Amino acid sequence: MADDLAHAIAYLQEQGWDVTLRQTSGPGDATLYAREAADDGYDMVIAAGGDGTLGEVASGLAHSECILGVLPVGTGNVWAHMVGIPVWTPMQRNTLQEAARLLVESQPHHIDLGKVEDRYFVLWAGVGFDAQVAHDIEPHREVRRTFGQLSYIVTALALALGLRGTRVTLDVDGRVHRRRALMIVVTNIPLYGQWWRLAPQAQLDDGELELYIFKGSKTLDALRQFVLLALGKHRGDPSVDVYNGRLITIRAEKRLPLHLDGDPAGYTPLTIEVVPKALRVVIPSSANRSMFREGDFYGEEPPSLGERIAAYWREERQRLQEEGERLRNDWERRMRPDKDEPR
Repeated sequence: MADDLAHAIAYLQEQGWDVTLRQTSGPGDATLYAREAADDGYDMVIAAGGDGTLGEVASGLAHSECILGVLPVGTGNVWAHMVGIPVWTPMQRNTLQEAARLLVESQPHHIDLGKVEDRYFVLWAGVGFDAQVAHDIEPHREVRRTFGQLSYIVTALALALGLRGTRVTLDVDGRVHRRRALMIVVTNIPLYGQWWRLAPQAQLDDGELELYIFKGSKTLDALRQFVLLALGKHRGDPSVDVYNGRLITIRAEKRLPLHLDGDPAGYTPLTIEVVPKALRVVIPSSANRSMFREGDFYGEEPPSLGERIAAYWREERQRLQEEGERLRNDWERRMRPDKDEPR
């Protein structure tokens, strides 16, 4: 990946861009570097990573005129899939060059951000089940890098076996709702993960967030809801409440974990607010125009659920094949007798 990223940077330099590379070493570094770049008058900060890196960089660029660009090399890359930026895989190594070309040719667009205390998110905030998955897998970064989305699926299945609903109180723009919830998602985008269109009518610049409350008390409730979500039948189901809002407060009878763009970010109680048009981000002209209230977009209709799942498994199969080849070569190298060893 490092070589492919270097080729993408070389391409940008060939286009006359002056590029400075900074490597993060831990949580918060991307936010700090992005804020410094905005203060120093840089035109763009490129997040070379996944959705968590995207959210950190957005936190550093919020309310500035510095533009956010993306070279997707992370685990999830939901943003890239959604707006049509090619995603790097070991078997599709030229995609970073194509993503770099889109940075040069595409135009910036103002989008809304969600905010919790001093942190911003581009995609979603999650409370409850999915946030617990994020918290549990965070210490195992090497496993996440090796197995990608599969590591999230395995962790989620293990947690689901002991899942129990929690009584929560939500205040949505002054309207109070009390529920027993398994999971709460506050989203700024249509997709939830790479597969599911959680909020098909969500727009990135409409000044609102969409709130989804998945109600229930046990594992079977959660399994039923995920099937409904996969089929696109969750909206209107009695077990799923949907609201639009600008200011959302969440309290629970016990402390529940929070994630922002897939990264662990604390616990309840918490307040989530929308910050309208707080970020300028590069959007390819092929992006689906229904995601925007304003702007001139001429994109195609988003792929169906089946097409997204098929694309995901193609990428996973290619990645696992590459990893298997690497392990096999490593094993053969270890088993090969040293040529210099006396016989």
